[in-house]
Amino acid sequence: MALSPALDRFLAEMEYPATRDDLLREAAHDGLAAEERAALAALPEQNYSAAWHIRARLARQAFAEALTPASALVA
Repeated sequence: MALSPALDRFLAEMEYPATRDDLLREAAHDGLAAEERAALAALPEQNYSAAWHIRARLARQAFAEALTPASALVA
């Protein structure tokens, strides 16, 4: 998933450190779209110290998904 402007703004305004549950709670409170909340839900459960840490994780996930062959997605 590409980082949407809404998700990018959310991450910039979030207070850190934050856990995945903190991110999900605040994302729901702020009204982020379901796709953006799903991307946050896929993050590993840990403390995130800054927005760049989450952006890096999301970019890594998007890269891995892009490299996954379409045949592997249909199982």
